[in-house]
Amino acid sequence: MWNNPFSPFFETKGSSRIPFGSSGAEMRKQAASKSFGITFRESGILGTITNCQLQVLAKNFSATALPGTSPGLSLENNRKDTLYRSVEIEIGSGEPAVLLSYEWFASYTAKQLGITVGKCWAPPKPHHNRLTLLKSIHIYKKHRVQYEVRTYFRHMTYERLTESTLKTFLEYIQRNVPEGVAVKVTKKAICSLPPSIEINT
Repeated sequence: MWNNPFSPFFETKGSSRIPFGSSGAEMRKQAASKSFGITFRESGILGTITNCQLQVLAKNFSATALPGTSPGLSLENNRKDTLYRSVEIEIGSGEPAVLLSYEWFASYTAKQLGITVGKCWAPPKPHHNRLTLLKSIHIYKKHRVQYEVRTYFRHMTYERLTESTLKTFLEYIQRNVPEGVAVKVTKKAICSLPPSIEINT
């Protein structure tokens, strides 16, 4: 069906609109529209290119999934989440100010994720590792020098977590561990009694 011939554009049977007095550029656009399904629309200086086939291809690509997997986020949908009564995180470093800052960061992250923050504490004294050596290499046995390494520790406790929440929390805080800080995680899971053990009520 033809449009008004007095308008600056008229529509052909194809997918492109070609103005009167078409030049070589317009003919190339028409060839591209027939080959790739691209519609060219020009209005003054501005031009718009719409490719419907690429949009459909992108939708189909985003909707595809790996063979043998479900469209959900987890590959093990049938397995239940493990419940943890408490998780204790022990951090150690030679700088107590770094540990205090990292404890604040971890507790703030836990509050944002809705995790119950338990007791956070630090031992009153650091751990001392002393090494005594001779001041001279071969002689002067009475002249010695002593080296000392101090390691400070802090403990953080988080209560009532699920396995998925704990994985997200630990991955985030472990990716932001400062240099020279050691992290130790102790988990206490809630498990059901085995069927071989019977409880007499």
